[in-house]
Amino acid sequence: MSTVDFGPGHRVLRIGPISLRVQARRLLFAALLCALAAALGLFALATGDFVLSVGEVLNALAGTGEASSQRVVLQWRLPRVLMALVLGAALGASGAIFQSMTRNPLGSPDVIGFNTGAYTGALAVMLLLGGGYFQVALGALAGGLATAAVVYALSYRKGSEGFRLIIVGIAVSAVLASANTWLILRSDLEDAMSAAIWGAGSLNAIGWDQAIPAAAVALPLALCAMACARRMRLLEMGDDAAVALGIRAESSKLALLVIGVALTALATAAAGPIAFISLAAPQIARRLMGSAGVSLASSALLGAVLLLASDVLAQRVLANTSLPVGVVTVSIGGVYLIWLLLREARRQ
Repeated sequence: MSTVDFGPGHRVLRIGPISLRVQARRLLFAALLCALAAALGLFALATGDFVLSVGEVLNALAGTGEASSQRVVLQWRLPRVLMALVLGAALGASGAIFQSMTRNPLGSPDVIGFNTGAYTGALAVMLLLGGGYFQVALGALAGGLATAAVVYALSYRKGSEGFRLIIVGIAVSAVLASANTWLILRSDLEDAMSAAIWGAGSLNAIGWDQAIPAAAVALPLALCAMACARRMRLLEMGDDAAVALGIRAESSKLALLVIGVALTALATAAAGPIAFISLAAPQIARRLMGSAGVSLASSALLGAVLLLASDVLAQRVLANTSLPVGVVTVSIGGVYLIWLLLREARRQ
C-alpha cells in the first residue's frame, strides 16, 4: 500500500492495482463520524432500565457475556441501534440526492412531499386494507413513487427544474396531508390511534423481524446511490454543464429520483415518517467539511449519527417515558429550518 501527494488536501491511496483518490479532510470527517456513532451506540446499548458496563456490552456483542446481558443487548437494544443507523443513513443519502438534483438546500423529500406520499401509501394499506408489516412497506414505496411521478409530471416543462420541482412538491404535499388526515378521521378509534402513533415516527417497536429485511433492502439501494454519486456532482453544476461532460441529465435525474424515493420509503415503512434528517444532514455535513456541494457518503454518515442521537434523546430525556424519535427530530429540525430560511432570506 502506498500514498501519492495529489495537491493540497488530496492523496491517492494505492493498494496493489487499485488506486483511490481521497481528500484528507473528508476522510478525517468520516472517521470522526464513525467514532461518534460507535460511542453513541455503546451508550445506547449500555443504558436504560437495565444498566450495563461497557465491558458487559462488549462481552455480550462477542457472545461471551452472561445470558441476561446478551438478551438485553442482542435481542432488545441492538436491533434498535442498528436500525437508527441504517434508517438515518438512508434519510441522509436521500436528502443529498434531492438537494443535488434541485441545487437547493430546501430540496429535501420532507419538503417536496415524497415523505408525505410514502406515509399516504402506508396509511392506505394499514387503514383500508388491513395489511401487515411487509404490505405496509410496499404501500409506502408505492405511495412515494406515485407522488414522485405526479410531482415530476406537473413540474416538467421541457425538462425538470429544481425550484419548480420544490414548489409543485409543496403543493402536492399539502393535498396529501389533507388526505392523510381524512384517512385517520374515517377509521375507527383503535386503528386511528395506532396510525397516529406510527405517524409520529418511532423506533420503539423495532426488532430483528423488522431490522433484517430493512437492512437487506438498504444495502442494494446504497450501492445504487454510490454508483450515481458522480452524476450527482455533475448535476450540481447545472444541466448544460452535465450534458457537456457526457451524461444524460433527464435520465440521470429519473434514476436518482427513484433511488431517493426508495430510500425515503424504506425509512417510512420501517419506522413511520421521520422529518428533517434528510433536510439537515447534507447541509450540516457540507458546512462542517467546508465543501461547495453536498457529499453522499458524508450526508449518510451524519444522518446515521443524527438519528441515533435523536433516538437516545427520545429514550432518555423524560424519565419512564420513551418519546417517538420523530418528536425529537421535528423539534430540532424546526429550529434548523427557521435558521436556514432566515439565512437564505438575508442572502437574497
